[in-house]
Amino acid sequence: MIGWIRLHRILLTKPIWLKSTPEQKTILITILLMANHEENEWEWKGEKFSVMPGEFVTSLESIRQKAGKGISIQNVRSAINRFKKLEFLTERSTKSGRVITICNWSSYQPKEKGIQQRKQQTANKDLTTNNNEIMKEDINTVLSYLNQKAQTKYKPTTKNTVRLINARFAEGYSVEDLNRVTDTKCQEWLGTDNEKYLRPETLFNASKFESYFNQKQKNGHPALKPLKPLSR
Repeated sequence: MIGWIRLHRILLTKPIWLKSTPEQKTILITILLMANHEENEWEWKGEKFSVMPGEFVTSLESIRQKAGKGISIQNVRSAINRFKKLEFLTERSTKSGRVITICNWSSYQPKEKGIQQRKQQTANKDLTTNNNEIMKEDINTVLSYLNQKAQTKYKPTTKNTVRLINARFAEGYSVEDLNRVTDTKCQEWLGTDNEKYLRPETLFNASKFESYFNQKQKNGHPALKPLKPLSR
């Protein structure tokens, strides 16, 4: 593959860069470099396959090799899972390999024109729907965890709750990070007058979340053991 890509400096301000490990940053740039600039077609075992701009067919091993020394298969797998949660990319399996699609490819590269642009917009819309389903599952996991810990009954469909949790995900925090805050504040507040504050509006609010996340648990009080999310 020859040619070049554009890399906007605004990337330096995004959670996908700021909260990524050095390995994840290497994989991020590698994925951008591997993506097709234009629609491409090929034949494999008698069947016709095609990809749109911003897509490419690959494997975890191929990404690892192109990313270079110091990158493992586990690094690649973890990075792709994180990038999917941040809606940077989607992936699907086909007979010819793993198809990676960079969402909103035109935001990273020159805008496509004509029929290619319309096809890409349609594909991105479908892929965003799939990403939304993943986000709903993660929100349900976070709320299930809180409800078990605090013996509450908050719903994962409440608009304000969804907005708060999605905002923390957009900042680069994971399901495990939100559960960590739940653990810390349950340990501190359960059985006290502050127990009433064990709710999404308090725990996951932007003004307090970072301080809760960085808070150390009290000496003499062992951390609560993580519970498995409620079955859905």
